[in-house]
Amino acid sequence: MKVTNFTFIDLFAGIGGFHLGLHQAGAQCVFACEIDKYARLTYEQNYKTISPKLFTQKAFAEDIQDVNPSDIPDFDILCAGFPCQPFSQAGQKKGFEDIGRGNMFFEIMRIVKEKKPKVLFLENVRNLVNHDNGKTFEVIQKQIQKHGYSFHWKLIKASDHGLPQHRPRVYMVCFRNDLNIQSFTFPSARPLELTMSDIFQGQCNKKIGFTLRVGGKSSGLHDRRNWDTYLVDNQIVKLQKYHGLQMLGFPKNFNFPVSNTQAMKQLGNSVAVNVVYDIGTEILKTLSSTKNSLTSKTIVKKTRTTQLDLDL
Repeated sequence: MKVTNFTFIDLFAGIGGFHLGLHQAGAQCVFACEIDKYARLTYEQNYKTISPKLFTQKAFAEDIQDVNPSDIPDFDILCAGFPCQPFSQAGQKKGFEDIGRGNMFFEIMRIVKEKKPKVLFLENVRNLVNHDNGKTFEVIQKQIQKHGYSFHWKLIKASDHGLPQHRPRVYMVCFRNDLNIQSFTFPSARPLELTMSDIFQGQCNKKIGFTLRVGGKSSGLHDRRNWDTYLVDNQIVKLQKYHGLQMLGFPKNFNFPVSNTQAMKQLGNSVAVNVVYDIGTEILKTLSSTKNSLTSKTIVKKTRTTQLDLDL
């Protein structure tokens, strides 16, 4: 793990893919928000040791619409994988017309306007880029730039960052203009750390797995809609939550205090930890090298761990 003085908040937190990835990169979470009651159980169960103040100081909010930005501690990086269903292929792709979920982006901007963090680190489904002939993405970019930020984005697959799952997602990194950061380079791809054969501990018919979904019934091994069924050692095997954790870069000791159905839903909603770690590391390096960064500090490099260190 790397040690820095940078802090972040985790909006639409889910099961903490942003939290874990940035924690591994060396940043500290000072506020989180998640409305789903089952995801909240999983989040607290796994982060109450490494980020105890979130829970002892009531910094784990529920509904973002009820959050008063002035009550949020000061922070450097705003992280948000805002609701993707309005823009996804699986959903009805209503975008901003989806009252509630589609408007959550503007809740993010409400916080940005008040807190003016150094960086916005956002994630969404790849269809966001082309939704409504690109108009939705244009609105997002212009809103961010209007509030005084640069706008960098890239479509990244989890499989390009060590994980055996395609999971293409749009990642956006936006620096406050007064930091005078002229450019940002997204991290280079790295080799697979695991294959699906490693995860199933047997010979699997696919090296890289299907993108995990929020839900849906199994469609059979040969169905074009199949996403959770594999052939392992010539036997049909259905994906389980402990397989999904590894496909997303979560540690094996990650705990789900919820039903299997809820656990699989939470995995389908999650961001890939390795991607967050790699991009987050580049963000922290960029901030550390910027003389205008008030909290910049040389990053101390240590060996990265993929285990959740419950003693921190």
